[in-house]
Formats: sequence, C-alpha cells, structure tokens
Amino acid sequence: MVFAEILKFEFVQRALVTGLLIGFSCSLLGVFLVLRRLSLIGDGLAHVTFGSVAAVILLGFSPLYVTLAALPLVVLSSLAILHLTRSRRIHGDAAIGIVSSVGIALGVIMASVSGGYNADLLSYLFGNILTATQAELFLSLFIFCAVILFVIFFYPGLFALTFDEELAKSIGVKTNLINIILMALTAAAVVSAMKIAGIMLVSALLILPPVTALQLSLTFKKTLITSALVAVFSVAGGMLFSFVFNMPSGATIVIFNALFLFVVLLTKKVIQARR
Repeated sequence: MVFAEILKFEFVQRALVTGLLIGFSCSLLGVFLVLRRLSLIGDGLAHVTFGSVAAVILLGFSPLYVTLAALPLVVLSSLAILHLTRSRRIHGDAAIGIVSSVGIALGVIMASVSGGYNADLLSYLFGNILTATQAELFLSLFIFCAVILFVIFFYPGLFALTFDEELAKSIGVKTNLINIILMALTAAAVVSAMKIAGIMLVSALLILPPVTALQLSLTFKKTLITSALVAVFSVAGGMLFSFVFNMPSGATIVIFNALFLFVVLLTKKVIQARR
C-alpha cells in the first residue's frame, strides 16, 4: 500500500503527528540531559512509568486515560531524582538507579496483583503508536509547546547551566527553577513517548538524536536544531518503513535513529582518514 493512501486514515495521521511532536520534544530535552550526563534519566523514568502504568491499570482507569493518569506519578519521581541529586550525598546516576529500581519493583508487584501482564500493560512496554488517542495527541502538543517556550525563555540560563552549574548559579541564574522545569518536562515527554517506542525503548528518543547532533561539532543552537531534525526524520522514516513492511513502529523508529548516528560516525571516520 502506498504511504499516501495510508495517510488517508485518521488514526495514522494522529499517530504520525503525535510521533513527530514527541520526537521533537525529546530530542531538544535530550541535548541538555546528554551534555549534563543525565541521559540515563530517560531509562530510569521509563521504569518508573512502568510502575505508574501498572498502578493506574490496577486502580481500574480506562485504557484511554492511562497516560494522563500516570503523568503526575512520573513527574513526582523525576523531582525525587532531582532532590536526591541535590542532597550532595548521592550522585545523579545512583539517584536515577534508586528511583528506577523502586519503580520497576512496584510495577512488577502491582502487575502481579492485577492479574499478570495483560494486553494493556504489554502494549505500553513495547509501544503501539497507532493506538494513540485524541487526548494523547493534545498532551503531545501541549508538551511540544511547553518545551519550545522553555528553551526560548530560559535559553541563556539553560546554556550556562548545561556547561557549568556552579558558574550559572554564581551569575544569578535560577538553577533550581530551571532544573525543576527540565525534569518535569522530561518526565512528561517520557510518559508520552511510551506510546511511540514503548517503555523498553523510550530512552533512545532522548539519547540518540542529541548524540548524533553532537558528533557534528556545531554551535549549541545548531546542535539543538540538528537533534530535532534527526528525531523528526527518524520518526517519519521509521513509521513509513514500518507501515510498508508491517514492522513494529516503535522499534523501527529507534533503528532509524541509530542508523543516522551510524552514518554520521562513518562519515566522520572517512573524512578523518582522508586527511
């Protein structure tokens, strides 16, 4: 079936727009996280999302509202990671590990209590963007707008904070406020992205586009733009490929992200070899 014909279906249009919005949002946030060596927070929050989804399903929420119901729990978990990190007694990677391990453990317990890994829970583990609802589309749009506004209005502070938090604090940057907003938006993006790539692969959307862009040695603003473009082309290309060859959309999108990184690394190696 030709892709143009597939796009005539409303659920496909909704899935594509949702994927592009979340891919764009994750790629921008990911640049700040990767440079601050907090890239694994996506993986940690994904584990917390599993626990939150299991809890929401156990409480009997409709599958249509699982994402919205899980969002506050994951946002609170991201703030818990921030608090543990700021305590100075626990490093960022350890804080992520603590919160993620507790989240996954609670998820396993609640999944067992609710009757095992049913179809609803498994769909969130591995993702199925074609089931994205209208509410999830609006949530993706809200997160997209929030991320754009956050980057625009806090850009000087974000730039300073990303490369030297102590210096940023000394020159009057509101580091606590920026950190809280960054963590909350990351949590929201992770919850929304679980429909695209699934809980198991969601961290790839935060890591691969930024890492690809950072290989090009661009200015900071151009790195943000390039990261977003990589994410957008990966989502569009991955969905097209998955539709045509009947493959899982989430996994295909992640593979497309990885291919972009591979091509960039290979091109750099070839250029360096010719010098």
